Amino acid sequence: MKDTLKHKGMRKKLAGILAVKGIQDSKVLDAIETIPRHLFLDSGFEDHAYQDKAFPIGADQTISQPYTVAFQTELLKIKPNDSILEIGTGSGYQTAVLLHLRAKVYTIERQQELFKKTKLFFGKMNYRPRKVVFGDGYKGLPKEAPFDGIIVTAGAPSVPKALLSQLKVGGRLVIPVGVEEQTMTLYTRKSEKEFEKQELGTFRFVPLLENKN
Repeated sequence: MKDTLKHKGMRKKLAGILAVKGIQDSKVLDAIETIPRHLFLDSGFEDHAYQDKAFPIGADQTISQPYTVAFQTELLKIKPNDSILEIGTGSGYQTAVLLHLRAKVYTIERQQELFKKTKLFFGKMNYRPRKVVFGDGYKGLPKEAPFDGIIVTAGAPSVPKALLSQLKVGGRLVIPVGVEEQTMTLYTRKSEKEFEKQELGTFRFVPLLENKN
């Protein structure tokens, strides 16, 4: 598949839709406008790539709705060279958005089939996360911690303590919490022991599964 002027036009339109829906960070909107989302989907689904909808990508996983990707990314308040841990690599689209914002990205995927496919795809597209790890996202990456930000792209029944402990003071964890549907929750680490919590609306994600590789 190629990236054509038509695709670029569709991305521009999508970024406009997200701005109307309340996304304000110009760098995040620029990422949506720049990254060829259709390349992250099977070619048969190309027509769906620039609708503001989630879409299946195999292994019972989805590529998140562009609004959700933009919303979660905006909450992280990324600065260049921030170290960001992503739980749930999936198709790699969210990873690409983080890289576009010049973050150092560490990403974990627990589905082996997706892990292999996306890792190959990153190589082909010249996307360069610091680490692409096959493993259990619940545990985070203690060896690479602490992180400026952690983003979880699957619904967690509760907040994994390991992830909170891997945040820098001042760091932000963005995680959808809940079972049937999730509340987007932002934790900001105020000190070694103190976290501020904000709840920011209802979303639907595939579940974050523990100890399942």
